Amino acid sequence: MMSLPDFLEKSIVVCNTTEGQTVSFKNDNVLIKDKEGNVILQHSCYRIFSLWIIGNTSITSGILQRSKKFGFSIFLFSYSFRLVGVWNNAAEGNFILREKQYSYDKLDIALHIVKNKIQNQIQLLKTIRSKTDEQQKAITSISDYLKNIQTESLKELLGIEGITTRIYFSSWFADVQWNGRKPRTKIDKTNTILDIGYTYLFNIMDAMLNLYGFDLYKGVYHQNFYQRKSLVCDLVEPFRCIIDRKVKNAYNMGQIKDEDFDIIKGQYFLKRENSKIYTGWILHEIMNYKKQMFLYVQSYYRSFMRQKPISQYPKFLIKDE
Repeated sequence: MMSLPDFLEKSIVVCNTTEGQTVSFKNDNVLIKDKEGNVILQHSCYRIFSLWIIGNTSITSGILQRSKKFGFSIFLFSYSFRLVGVWNNAAEGNFILREKQYSYDKLDIALHIVKNKIQNQIQLLKTIRSKTDEQQKAITSISDYLKNIQTESLKELLGIEGITTRIYFSSWFADVQWNGRKPRTKIDKTNTILDIGYTYLFNIMDAMLNLYGFDLYKGVYHQNFYQRKSLVCDLVEPFRCIIDRKVKNAYNMGQIKDEDFDIIKGQYFLKRENSKIYTGWILHEIMNYKKQMFLYVQSYYRSFMRQKPISQYPKFLIKDE
C-alpha cells in the first residue's frame, strides 16, 4: 500500500478538453497538449495520483494499461462537471476488510463522523469576525445539538445532521444571495460551485479509499443504495468545510462573477471558458489538505481493520487560516 512520502510526491493531472487540450503518453510520462499540439505539461507517470479529463475524449488501451502499471485512477467529467466514468486503481482482493465491512452493523462510527462534521461547522462559524445575533444564536444552537446527540437510531442521527446543516448554511452564507443548500439543482451560483467542489472532494476520497480495497458501496452512515458509493459519502463529510470556506472566500475576493455563468432553464452552468479557472482554485484548496486526507483514510483503515475503540478513529478538524 502507498506510504505517505510516496503519496506526497504525487499530483492530480487535469486535461481540459474544453480548451482543445489532449492527453498522450511518451515513455513513462503523460503529456498534455494544447490545440496547436504544443506540450503544456509533461509529468512522470510515477508521480500521478489521478488523471482527470474534463469534456469529450477517447480513452485508449494504452492509457488504461499505464493506469494499471503506475497505479493512478482516471476520472472522466462532462463539460458541466458531472462524473461520467471512473477507471480506478483498486487494492483488489482485500477480502478480510470486506468481510469486516459486511458484518459491521453498529452506529458508533456514524456518530463519530457526524460529530466531526458538526465540529467543523461550528469552527467555521466562530471564524466570522463581526457576528450577527443570528449567527451567535446559530453557534449556540448547533453546539447544543452536538452536546446532546445520541446513537439511538439512524433516523434520529440523520435528522439532527439535517437540522444542524440547515442552520449552519443559513448562517455561513448569510451575506451571499442564494436560496439555501439544494444539491444538484443548480438554482444559483453558490449551489453550482458547491456541487463542483464537493464532486472533486468526493472523487479524491474515492481514489484514496480504493488504495485499501474498501467496498465503496458499503457505508456506515449513508445506507446502502443502488449505485451509490455510500462509504465515500460517509468519509467525505468532515472535509466538506474545506469547500464551504473556499467558496465564501472566493466571493469575498471577487473570484465568483455573474458573467462566468450561463443560465439555462433556470439553472446556472459555468461557462466552458471559465472551467479551468474555477477548477484551478478549487483543486488547489483541496490539495492543500491532501496530507490530512491521506492520513485520515489510512487511520480509518487501520482502526476499522483492528476494531479499535471509537475514540481512536481519526478526526479532521479545520483550523483558522
